[in-house]
Amino acid sequence: MAIVNFQPRCAAPNVLHPFLQGCSIEVMPRTLAKIDDLSGLMPDGTRIYIAHIDGTGIDDMVSAARRIHQAGFTPMPHIPARLVQDHAQLRQWVRRYQSEAGVTQALLLAGGIKQPKGMFDNAIQLLDSGAFDGFDRLHVAGHPEGSRDIDPDGGDTAVMQALAFKQAFADRSDAKMALVTQFVFDADPVISWAEGLRTKGITMPIHVGLAGPAKLQALIKFAVACGVGPSLSVLQKRARDVTKLLKPFEPTEIATRLARYKAAHPNSLIEAAHFFPLGGITTNATWIAHHRKDQHYDPHRP
Repeated sequence: MAIVNFQPRCAAPNVLHPFLQGCSIEVMPRTLAKIDDLSGLMPDGTRIYIAHIDGTGIDDMVSAARRIHQAGFTPMPHIPARLVQDHAQLRQWVRRYQSEAGVTQALLLAGGIKQPKGMFDNAIQLLDSGAFDGFDRLHVAGHPEGSRDIDPDGGDTAVMQALAFKQAFADRSDAKMALVTQFVFDADPVISWAEGLRTKGITMPIHVGLAGPAKLQALIKFAVACGVGPSLSVLQKRARDVTKLLKPFEPTEIATRLARYKAAHPNSLIEAAHFFPLGGITTNATWIAHHRKDQHYDPHRP
């Protein structure tokens, strides 16, 4: 396992330690396969999301979930509505995840393609299907910077209608539910969004998406491709500074801002951090371990 030495740029570890407890990380089957030994990568029980992108077969998804489960972590596969053909296929996927990989949690979302391949178009239809009855936890997407896919005009009318439905489902469901966001680079819009949601009756906790350490140029490319909103300007401003352009981006600043806000507002909807390891899984895991001071993490493990 490659070890990266992260030097704190401020007195961040103390404030970050409680905020990073319960954080999660996202992987793809093909990147996970490059890591020979998962033991010690993260603390036992860490929730590891498995991204299901178009072209990834269910066999690869189930295999990745099984490996994560066997390593002592909690697998949370994406269920992208637009990749599912029909109810029969959905139930087949769920059965395989449960019986072959011990899956009890899932992230339900529309998916990254424009046109559905079958009868499902969004996460609401997945929730309504009944296929996830008995799951311990179900997460759905939150959009602090809006979503052109849901509101093409740039507003938030459809987004808020969808959130109201998901909140109503959460209120009557036995499953724990939370909102997980796309990665962002500015804490203030997320904080304002979280405060606004509570005034509108949304009480689901928020897991804020953060990009793990990565080269700045690569990060900007990912951000544009993933439709990151106004907070992208934070990266663009950094890129104009030649002295910073050559240094890898680390999420320390935004994570610290969120951690301080959470410490000052313990009842905030902001609950945890969710990491997108755009610069590599082990690099991201090392950054998390450094700032959490994990007792379970062995930095000398080969």
